[in-house]
Amino acid sequence: MKASAEKFYDILCNKTHQLPTISSQNLLSVQIHKGQWGTQGSIISWNYLHEGKVSVVKEMLEDIDKEKKKISFRVIEEELLKHYKSFKIMIQVTPKEKGSTLHCVFEYQKQRHQIPDPHAILQITLQINNKINAYLTHKYN
Repeated sequence: MKASAEKFYDILCNKTHQLPTISSQNLLSVQIHKGQWGTQGSIISWNYLHEGKVSVVKEMLEDIDKEKKKISFRVIEEELLKHYKSFKIMIQVTPKEKGSTLHCVFEYQKQRHQIPDPHAILQITLQINNKINAYLTHKYN
């Protein structure tokens, strides 16, 4: 990514509520139900477009490591859990000399063997992260 790790991580962790504005093609809304933005244990719901339809997911901000610029969300309700027994998204932004590197890991357990891997969710995540990068590099240039 061209954006700095600090700015990128700040959007993901502390300014999550800005994501529907940054990536309106993917995210319709983000709402906090418990806690505060950027705090461990907060409960957040996301309304997003998945394969052409509106989907909802509720996640807990499970782990925050500000020093390593690492954050993880565990899905606790809604549609993804119809297909997966558990689903966790971990994102780490690492500074580089110019810009940063983004590592995104999905940890999941399928309800049934026939359930496909979550490639569409990965695509949405990549699109959102690319929009964040474009927003940050445009905003601060």
